[in-house]
Amino acid sequence: MKFNALIPELSVSDIEKSKTFYLDVLGFKSEYERIESKFIFLSLGDAQIMLEQLNGYWQTDTMVQPFGRGINFQISVDDVEQLRENLINNGIALFQDVEETSYREGNTFHKMKELLIQDPDGYLLRFSQSL
Repeated sequence: MKFNALIPELSVSDIEKSKTFYLDVLGFKSEYERIESKFIFLSLGDAQIMLEQLNGYWQTDTMVQPFGRGINFQISVDDVEQLRENLINNGIALFQDVEETSYREGNTFHKMKELLIQDPDGYLLRFSQSL
């Protein structure tokens, strides 16, 4: 398995709840898991993320929900509309419904379709589809 150069590891309050959300609702794949450490390594396409239940080991301060304030994770997907339908069918609230956006890179504009949700601990996830 190839590991990305940057892989976020999110501290979560309940690993089982987070696993269900990422695997069953969002469609991530479990690459490997350390059950005894309450840790799981996940992927979705080229995106990689690690989840570990809070254990105080690398905790720099008290964790207060929503976790991840000031950060959002952009995750590329093939079909934002299909993901939206799955989220709605699973009763997941949308932080921001599907919108078409455009981002400038020099003189080039990249058109995207985006959808934002919060995971069970409040981390902001931004799913993007290139148009």
